[in-house]
Amino acid sequence: MQTLRVNGYDMAYLELGRGSPLVCVHGTLGDFRTWSAVLGPLSRHHRVIAVSLRHFFPEHWDGTGDRYRVAQHVADMITFIEQVEPGPVNLMGHSRGGHIAFRVGQQRPDLLRKLILAEPGGNLDSTLDPAASEMSGPAARMQMYAEKLGAGDIDGPLWDFVDLIDGDGAWTRLSEAARQQLRDNALTLVGQVNEGRKPYSKSDAESIRTPTLFIGGADTRGNLAANHRALAPHVTGSRTELIAGARHWMFDSAPQKYCEIVLNFLAG
Repeated sequence: MQTLRVNGYDMAYLELGRGSPLVCVHGTLGDFRTWSAVLGPLSRHHRVIAVSLRHFFPEHWDGTGDRYRVAQHVADMITFIEQVEPGPVNLMGHSRGGHIAFRVGQQRPDLLRKLILAEPGGNLDSTLDPAASEMSGPAARMQMYAEKLGAGDIDGPLWDFVDLIDGDGAWTRLSEAARQQLRDNALTLVGQVNEGRKPYSKSDAESIRTPTLFIGGADTRGNLAANHRALAPHVTGSRTELIAGARHWMFDSAPQKYCEIVLNFLAG
């Protein structure tokens, strides 16, 4: 593990391999370990740099403060990528990390060679989804998680979160190592309560000029499936690939296919 000073914070990261840089950004409850199943194959072709965002493992954040925001994470990633040589880099983000990578693509396309968005998280506004409404449901759920975590219940919110995304029984199917990674980052859920994350708009999607790959699990349901399907038609020249039989953590359940798709895109 190494660290890089970024906006007054020591951002931790893992680096493997040689070649053109591929910077990887994890999602909610993740960290640089998120990419473990694909680091080997990807690093045979690229210099893979997997980061841990501000307040994620190896930091053990207590959930206090106001610097856990997508805007802060985007600013951190821009500053981080500015220090990676040679540039421009390939940028890959999953879930929350996909949202962050998308915003980096909007703000600093000069830093990027290609962009890979693995089921980017967040919400759509009415220009992409006419049925879009206020985020009372997600906000209420995060508030509930924060209250349970504050009362010392760690596994309960994590169990609910994982099953909500990947279906009933998903938590019980996880290895103990995978569960521990989620526990290590549990209090980052607290940061999402009042985060005020901006939804995606049609104009946001149209502003992306970097060659972009959307990748997802064919069996993913809910907004994580809806997001990339809504965004992709408005990102000029983008490609979409779905992995049969996979859900949100598609690089864990189908690492060989995931790497094949990513490497083919980067080689093009």
